[in-house]
Amino acid sequence: MSELYSITEKIISNGKGILAADESTGTMTKRLETVNVKSTAENRLLFRETLLSSESMKDCIGGVILYDETIKQTTFNKKTIPELIESSGAVPGIKVDTGAKVLANSKDEKITEGLDGLRERLKEYYKLGARFTKWRAVYVISEKFPSKLAIHTNAQALARYAALVQESGMVPIVEPEVLMDGKHKAEDCLEKTSEVLKKCYDELILNKVDLKGTILKPNMILPGSASNQKLEAKKIAELTLKCLKESVPTEVPGIAFLSGGQTEKEAAKNLNEINKLNNTNFIMTYSYGRALQQSALKFWSKDINNINGTQKMFDHRAKMCSLAAQGKWTEEIENK
Repeated sequence: MSELYSITEKIISNGKGILAADESTGTMTKRLETVNVKSTAENRLLFRETLLSSESMKDCIGGVILYDETIKQTTFNKKTIPELIESSGAVPGIKVDTGAKVLANSKDEKITEGLDGLRERLKEYYKLGARFTKWRAVYVISEKFPSKLAIHTNAQALARYAALVQESGMVPIVEPEVLMDGKHKAEDCLEKTSEVLKKCYDELILNKVDLKGTILKPNMILPGSASNQKLEAKKIAELTLKCLKESVPTEVPGIAFLSGGQTEKEAAKNLNEINKLNNTNFIMTYSYGRALQQSALKFWSKDINNINGTQKMFDHRAKMCSLAAQGKWTEEIENK
């Protein structure tokens, strides 16, 4: 277990966070199509290799979550993707769930699948170089949801996943995401996220998962995207910290927030405020996908051979997130 603790520390310490580059081929195709780039295996590899070769990987990125296609690819410089990530001092990781499917007897909610054959897949990913994993559960908020059924079944799946991952010698990221979609207020998000997290930890403890060798990847406490409620970053930080202090056991070493529909700037600003107010022992950092990649993707799409320009865009975002993870981000630095 001591090896798992050191992996966890390496991923999230010293202002470092996680680059979530685990978009499925379908999701990545949609992203590329929005910027008019053809989604081929070569183009998907080129974009990811461009980011993974950037300067900020050394100082700002502690871990990279990959997708099945990507972890098996070889770079244009003949390194495997995990070797490229390790060369910057970061840890390769892998998404291991097989996606959220309709939950039986609650057709408006989802259950994340992928436990069948997981033990064997984990052995393969370990050999490929992965040292941490990710499993995402999703929950919607409405008057009726999330239901007890969705909360309990997803918590059980997350716990069984985490136990198998630790058995395989890797660190599990536990990601119960209460979605931002909807008209709900931040207070509703606080209530539902707290309920989801408490049940997840009940199940993780029941399954004898060593919490010191895990990372939590939760949503921040935010109003629904269709809500008319507007909150200052300080209030978002206060609500988020209240939720985590009351719902997450102190043994958990770190919390790497998902961006969950926030803009790049919002994701940095809110994380920064959380760290300015953080009076817990939790490391508070980031595990961002779009909030790290979107500006770089838009720039890259104009000329996919402009590697240096694309890397500069990514380096700026990674630096902003790293500063936010230390409570050192400012509007002035952002706009330089």
